[in-house]
Amino acid sequence: MAKQSKKKNPLDSEILANPARTVVLNQELPACFRNEWNLGLILFIAVILTYLPVWWAGYIWDDDVLVTQNPCIVGPLGLQAIWTTNAADICPLVITTFWMEHALWGLAPLPYHLVNVFLQGTCAVLLWRVLRRLQVPGAWLGAALWALHPVAVESVAWITEMKNTESCLFFLLSILFFLKCVRSERTASSRESSWNYLLTLLFAALAMASKSSTVILPVVLLLCAWWIDHHRERDNWQWRNLLRVAPIFLMSIATSALSIWTQGLQLKTGPYAPFARTWPERLVTAGDAVWFYLDKLLWPHPLMTIYPRWKIDASQWLSYLPLLLVIIVLIVFWFNRKSWSRSWFFCFSYFLLALLPVIGLVDLIWFSTSYVADHFQYLASMGPLALAGAGIVSLTNAIIPQKPWLQSSLCAALLLILGILSLQQVCAYENLETLCTNTLAKNPASWGAHNGLGNALMQIGHMDEAMTEYQKASEINPNFAEAHNNLGNALLQTGHVDEAMVQYQKALEINPNSVDAHSDLAWALLQKRQVDEAIAECQKALEINPNFVGAHGNLGIAFALKGKAEDSISEFQKALAINPNDPKIRYNLGNMLLQRGQLEEATTEFQKVLEINPNHAGAHDKLGMIYFKHGQIAEAVAEFQEAVRLNPNDNTAKSNLAKAQALIGNPGTQ
Repeated sequence: MAKQSKKKNPLDSEILANPARTVVLNQELPACFRNEWNLGLILFIAVILTYLPVWWAGYIWDDDVLVTQNPCIVGPLGLQAIWTTNAADICPLVITTFWMEHALWGLAPLPYHLVNVFLQGTCAVLLWRVLRRLQVPGAWLGAALWALHPVAVESVAWITEMKNTESCLFFLLSILFFLKCVRSERTASSRESSWNYLLTLLFAALAMASKSSTVILPVVLLLCAWWIDHHRERDNWQWRNLLRVAPIFLMSIATSALSIWTQGLQLKTGPYAPFARTWPERLVTAGDAVWFYLDKLLWPHPLMTIYPRWKIDASQWLSYLPLLLVIIVLIVFWFNRKSWSRSWFFCFSYFLLALLPVIGLVDLIWFSTSYVADHFQYLASMGPLALAGAGIVSLTNAIIPQKPWLQSSLCAALLLILGILSLQQVCAYENLETLCTNTLAKNPASWGAHNGLGNALMQIGHMDEAMTEYQKASEINPNFAEAHNNLGNALLQTGHVDEAMVQYQKALEINPNSVDAHSDLAWALLQKRQVDEAIAECQKALEINPNFVGAHGNLGIAFALKGKAEDSISEFQKALAINPNDPKIRYNLGNMLLQRGQLEEATTEFQKVLEINPNHAGAHDKLGMIYFKHGQIAEAVAEFQEAVRLNPNDNTAKSNLAKAQALIGNPGTQ
């Protein structure tokens, strides 16, 4: 039997020779670059500068669902619902953070963006410290490569993806304290070791509560323990490491089960059934995805929010080659771990582990749009980029030794390029229109981007262009219920009620559980004064989702048309209990109270409408009418004038203004 080669990996040799080394900085550089606090500050500031464009960014995809229209945040459900109902989804701690942010600064998008950038900077520093604990050469450079890489932009510039940055914070903290626990078992007191272990467990729980994809944490901890044992020249398995992570394994199993159950429930009840895949198809997807993600790390162009969803043919044996290659590479690295491939095995194994929850083996809702996404490899990218940092350090030390300024300049140039690319990518996330336009320029067949662009165009009143985008989305994907529903909304707003109803019915044929389609169809039926049918649709929507504001609002209008004032007021109040910042609901409630002669209550509602939207012409007019009835003519005139200014075509407001001015002897002309 041939002797195993004793050739060592140059990366491992450098670790053993100089474990405290970070990048290529040494004693010949200025003290400011040798001080670790300064190095951490430089890394943090680099992240801040890279993400400066978020100062002008707003909300985009899914931010309404998770933040701006989430009844757990803007409504009455609150913390209890976040932690005890399916509203938590896969990230109850993140939604709790959003709840706290909303309590502090409302719905202004800037603070949410700044928190996300702050988390990214903190995670970058933590990654550096973790790599130092693992005695990886080029630890600072590896962390900087990860922090400034354009692939991370989607996770940092998108408010919804704070799921990534917050979970990463606790993920890295758990690893850091685990490493402290393992390394201090011989030197530290038992009390200190116990505290490190308890903090490991705490941060593991917080990581999984922030995002379920961190369920790979216990295996990652075991991988880190294996890495440390090899540095101690031990190749035997340490069973106490398994005992240490056993509680985290239990957390992981529970979190995985909950996540799979909730995703499966949404796939069954939502419009995603056509995208379910067989197990052979999942295996093919997984193999393709691994190489896709590595390719984007090596050459991050083009980057887009929605990548083309490639076709899968599991009946062809060639389709399995990418997965087979992944397995072969991993086996080769394992069998050569004692010679040249220990670092490669460690980083590649971590990369695969971190991708495991999102690689395609388990169906996710996102896979109905694309099999891959930049934010899916946010955690996984740490492995290859840390290896790249170590490789660059080793290479520069070998080629240009004893020249720290030249080595540092080359590393700085690389980081500057990555930072500029990331900064450009951040600009694409300024708003929904910019993001969708950017995506469609690279992926014209993205039905999700066409639908998103339609939403953005509708918000600014470009109805014809919006309808064109919705039609494109439904042509590319005829089973996309949301596009049909949105097209119906655009048609309804332009007065095409019958055509709108056709689109709503198509949406319900595809997804009978669409609360939006039921509620919007009810609104169309109300336009045609088919009140009973409208009530039936609202009730169907509320059976599916009792907290759907639009259905309560439409039901309130339906009851008003039926002459059921008390029932109408009750529905409006239910809607406002869920979302107190809906000006339309408050305006309708104010009208009902005004009709019943409850002037004080009506005044309160109209004033709240104007607090939310000072340019609501109808609220100014109604408030003027109440002042007029109370004999407060001057105040009435001021409100009528504002109503006419905001809506010059409102003849009712003009007439009210003329009457009020006549009473004070100043008829004026309008």
